[in-house]
Amino acid sequence: MGFRCGIVGLPNVGKSTLFNALTHAGAQAENYP
Repeated sequence: MGFRCGIVGLPNVGKSTLFNALTHAGAQAENYP
């Protein structure tokens, strides 16, 4: 049995950075508002 999980939050709080740190996937992350 599998499950799905998501990361939700406000813009510019580090969701992509957290995702990259956990999975080493390489999602694009930029430092601009």
